[in-house]
Amino acid sequence: MLRSFASMAGDSETRLRCTENDRPSNPPFLIGVSGGTASGKSSVCEKIMELLGQNKIDHHQRQVAILSQDSFYKELTPEQKAKALKGQFNFDHPDAFDNELIKKTLHDIIQGKTVQIPVYDFITHSRKDEYVTLYPADVVLFEGILIFYSQEIRDNFQMKLFVDTDADTRLSRRVLRDIEERCRDLEQVLTQYITFVKPAFEEFCLPTKKYADVIIPRGADNLVAINLIVQHIQDILNGGHSKRQTACVDGHVVPPRKRRTSESSRPH
Repeated sequence: MLRSFASMAGDSETRLRCTENDRPSNPPFLIGVSGGTASGKSSVCEKIMELLGQNKIDHHQRQVAILSQDSFYKELTPEQKAKALKGQFNFDHPDAFDNELIKKTLHDIIQGKTVQIPVYDFITHSRKDEYVTLYPADVVLFEGILIFYSQEIRDNFQMKLFVDTDADTRLSRRVLRDIEERCRDLEQVLTQYITFVKPAFEEFCLPTKKYADVIIPRGADNLVAINLIVQHIQDILNGGHSKRQTACVDGHVVPPRKRRTSESSRPH
């Protein structure tokens, strides 16, 4: 099955980095990055930022920004919070997310506005009384397990990536993460995984794989796929939106046709 890069933005001169009060000359290029829990979505985004050299740039001057669906968990009622503290609340269900706030945030980002992103505390299962400022950028990476589930949200992305990682690998990563970072015990993590995480992945997340333009096996370890995506983003940042294609055949990323010598060099 063949899947190709979306190449939606028109040709334009290279845009200057945006400051807090600036707006991009064109709407930002939105890239959705989905996949199962602990599949490596954040690692893929961070690797892309690293290869583009954007991770060392001040936040309000970055041309590429990262946004996580995890920031948009709904405020829980006291009853829901009591269940969550016992590992009995389904955080992998579409209804767990504030989709209206996600849609509003994406709308504001497309309009070139500076937006305030909520900060979610996974230990107390509540939003903190603070926000993270997301400044206007040329490219925005939005990662999350269910960002392709709702068509209203899915249709905002000009490029859709799905990080496809072995289930055992995802489980082991989640166990380590929840114990080390979220102060949960092993029994609770495993019970929650069997009761909610695995069934929700199979019912809600995995079916959205069909919407992906590019499937990335092995996540951040797949440097071939990531370098191709970085190359495409670099073209966008440089204003050269050529209609190259990259394919994913039987789970493997296939390079595009050989580039012309007149095109910009591949980022190191």
